[in-house]
Amino acid sequence: MDFIATNMKFLRKQKNWTQNDLSEELDIKRSLVGAYEEGRARPTYETLYAMSKLFHYTIDQLITKDLRQTEKVALFSEEQLQNDVTGKNLRVLAITVDKKDNENIEMVPVKAAAGYLTGFSDPTYIKELNKFRLPFLPAGTFRAFEIKGDSMLPVQPGSVIVGEYVDNWKNVKDGHTYILISKHDGIVYKRVFNQIEENGTLILRSDNTSYPAYPIKIDEVLEIWKAVLNISYLNKGSDLSFQNILQLMQELKKEVDDLKTN
Repeated sequence: MDFIATNMKFLRKQKNWTQNDLSEELDIKRSLVGAYEEGRARPTYETLYAMSKLFHYTIDQLITKDLRQTEKVALFSEEQLQNDVTGKNLRVLAITVDKKDNENIEMVPVKAAAGYLTGFSDPTYIKELNKFRLPFLPAGTFRAFEIKGDSMLPVQPGSVIVGEYVDNWKNVKDGHTYILISKHDGIVYKRVFNQIEENGTLILRSDNTSYPAYPIKIDEVLEIWKAVLNISYLNKGSDLSFQNILQLMQELKKEVDDLKTN
């Protein structure tokens, strides 16, 4: 059962706010607050995310529990929400789908890296990214990231790494390569060693031995994607523009289809 209407009204009154007060906090129209509280409309993911941070409840709690009837509801602090390594509390993944409801692979180029840090959970932002599909990949949620620097040689700067979304960070496997999105380091592609249980960190190592390994606290991490495909330069003069990537994907799909028929 969806309790968002009753919970929204209950939490607003707990703070002695008017509908106008809540609308300002959530940066939405007052009429929308009224519609949500009366059950005439349902909040978007952006609004649910804002509410979860504003009232310190998980999205799951907001939509599945009647908070009025719970004598003591477990409140989650900002730190606890960020430290949720299993993905059960507040990890909202925004995705896009095609006309057949198949998930797309969104492309995050280097020039969009800064924007991704603030827009990674915003469906509107994700919708604006270029996207493509790779029919030969297994079922899952994937995203493509253009990498920079030479820390992972022989993978060249400008290569594109397609990653599969990791919901439970405890499942990160030692020595495998991952794309990590973190608050201070941004988007990085590294070989990762899991020390979450021991000391709450991940150890990031470069394949280029000129770069030392370093730890990152798990509460700095925003998203983790396991590398499954490396689209690298074919030669020094190769152009990995988005259109060329699409063309390359089409060629790869044709080769796979040809192999299946032979």
